[in-house]
Amino acid sequence: MYNWTMIIARACFEELQHNYLLYWVVLDYTSDLIYLADMVFRTRTGYLEQGLMVKDKKLLRDRYVASFQFRLDAISMLPTDVFYFFLGLDYPEIRINKLLRIGRMMEFFTRTETKTNYPNIFRIANLIMYILIIIHWNACFYFSFSKSIGFGADEWVYPALDDPEEPDFGLPMRKYSFSLYWSTLTLTTIGETPPPALDSEFLFHVVDFLVGVLIFATIVGNIATMISNMNAAQSQFQARIDNIKQYMQVRKVSKDLELRVIKWFDYLWNNGKAQDEREVLRYLPDKLKAEIAIQVHMETLKKVRIFADCEAGLLIELVLKLRPQVFSPGDYICKKGDIGREMYIIKDGKLAVVADDGVTQFVVLGSGSYFGEISILNIKGSKAGNRRTANIRSIGYSDLFCLSKDDLMESLIEYPDAKGMLEEKGRQILMKDGLIDLDPANIKPEVKELEEKVNKLYSMMELMQMKLKKILINYKNTDKALRHRIADLERLTGEEVEDEDEEEEEMKKEEKKEDEEMKEDKEKKEEE
Repeated sequence: MYNWTMIIARACFEELQHNYLLYWVVLDYTSDLIYLADMVFRTRTGYLEQGLMVKDKKLLRDRYVASFQFRLDAISMLPTDVFYFFLGLDYPEIRINKLLRIGRMMEFFTRTETKTNYPNIFRIANLIMYILIIIHWNACFYFSFSKSIGFGADEWVYPALDDPEEPDFGLPMRKYSFSLYWSTLTLTTIGETPPPALDSEFLFHVVDFLVGVLIFATIVGNIATMISNMNAAQSQFQARIDNIKQYMQVRKVSKDLELRVIKWFDYLWNNGKAQDEREVLRYLPDKLKAEIAIQVHMETLKKVRIFADCEAGLLIELVLKLRPQVFSPGDYICKKGDIGREMYIIKDGKLAVVADDGVTQFVVLGSGSYFGEISILNIKGSKAGNRRTANIRSIGYSDLFCLSKDDLMESLIEYPDAKGMLEEKGRQILMKDGLIDLDPANIKPEVKELEEKVNKLYSMMELMQMKLKKILINYKNTDKALRHRIADLERLTGEEVEDEDEEEEEMKKEEKKEDEEMKEDKEKKEEE
């Protein structure tokens, strides 16, 4: 950045080069040392090959030397400063080869934009920097062009330096500030400048206008895109609210309920809970999803006592299935007698266990509490079954994590030992609270369990029939082979041979009859 701004300025504004020569020498050779150090670092910068980081020094050096970037870096490090001995110190533009290091600067910007938490702000700052550099270069060109024509030759060029009425135009700072002002007016096309007088001035002005139009279009397009990106989440959320408002108006929902819905949306937005976690993380691979979910939800899940000693694999499965839910003040999370299809873990907020009147509070549940874990396990002998045993109501806005029964059972399919352990823990909790019936006569199997047993018996019967049929076929084949061998022996001994065709026909009739019986049995089972 130093070379891109100062080389052109020192070349066009001679006082800048003369008055601060010692500073420029120090800064120039400091930047050269930084460039040289950067080349050394590049020879030791690892790269990925087939997904593995290559760290071998020789391979790293050979790869960098063979790259196109090395050629640019080598050209930028050529000691062009030796021309100072021949041309004098008034030509800093001999160091223009240093500008070839712009690729490294662009690489830095790209990586920073990827890693920063504020990419839109960084993009806007980057865009402003590019615009300022272009305006700066154009100001330097304007001053040099005016110098070649002659200061004060007409109204378009820079005013005369020795004008007694305007002595400030001879000062270095006024030269640069006026040129920068003229460049800004021209490129942004928002100000009036004196008209050109010479053909070369017309041409310079036209080129400036074309560059200005390009800059203006770039500014408007980029800033509009950045602003829309910055407000994308808010616009999407507002569109969702507008759709629900329109629906409630069409369906003539009461004003009280409509106000509750709007307040609920306000709470979500103001507390940063408007995003759908599954939608945000859907582009990540399962491994990264699991790691994020572990860091965000694992401590919350471990607070549930029945999951405290579960193996890590099952906890990871469950963590991925936790769904955040937000309840408004006065909302019932569950009511007594409802079928329990999910359990809840309180993240933030207060819940009250209330009487049937909805006013009397028995106990208040806070952050880290949980309920409903027993109802989703379907423990045999539970007096409550899978029904809720209490009314639970949100006092204020409450953030809860929900784990459904289906998600839990789906995860436990791969962990049968964990399933048995969880059921045993739930049984102990029910025994402690006196909510389990240990009499086997009162423990009725579930309909689903009975269906599974019946289906298993049917499948075992079909398997036995198939095996029996194979044994009969093998028996008949063996019997047939023995008959053929006996017939061959009878022919050799000269005895009378029985008619084999009649026997084969009888066997075929018997096989056909057995096949028909098998088909009838299958049809009966399908009808049942």
